[in-house]
Formats: sequence, structure tokens, C-alpha cells
Amino acid sequence: MKIYEYKGCSTCRNALKFLDSKKVLYSKIPIRETPPSIAELKKALKFLNGDSNKLFNTSGQDYKALNLKEKLGAMTDDDKLKLLNSNGNLVKRPFVITNDFVLVGFKEDDWKKVF
Repeated sequence: MKIYEYKGCSTCRNALKFLDSKKVLYSKIPIRETPPSIAELKKALKFLNGDSNKLFNTSGQDYKALNLKEKLGAMTDDDKLKLLNSNGNLVKRPFVITNDFVLVGFKEDDWKKVF
């Protein structure tokens, strides 16, 4: 299991504490320096019922600076995935990917269903 995270993110820290409490093995990947690949983002789309907007960190400074709230509606999914892959700050975190599932963001009740 890979978890893309940012050390300065309290939500990521909470997710890691949750995983540690469940004794789940994982590899941490710094999301800013190494964003998820296009293939991983496409896999995430399947788990998000094709809603590419759910992949975005809408509270982040980069999202706001790029005025993506206004621009996403006119973008194709491929354009969105390329943008997310080029800027890890735009990806909703933590971003967890395994062979069997993908989780985007941390909601403890949702994660309890998986772990």
C-alpha cells in the first residue's frame, strides 16, 4: 500500500496514526515532490465514480491561486489528470492506493470500513 502524504498536513498525520493503530503496512510518498502517476489517478477515478473533481485539494493555496473553482468545469478529465500529476499540491490528500482500492482524503468512518 502506498500513501501519498504531506508532512505538514494534519489530516495526513491523523490518517497515518489511524493506519499505525491498525498495524497496516504502508510506504509513504511525499505528494508534493512525487505526485501520483496518471495511471494511479485514472485508477482513483474508478473508485470516485468518475468524478475527477474529487481528486482536487480544493482548500489548498495552489487551487485558489490558479482559480480552479472557475476553470475545472471547462477542462477535460485528461487535462485535469495532467494538472494533478504535474502539481502534487493540487491532489487531495492523503491519497492511498493499493491493488484493490483507492482512498482520497481521510474520513475515519470511511477508512474503518476498509481497514
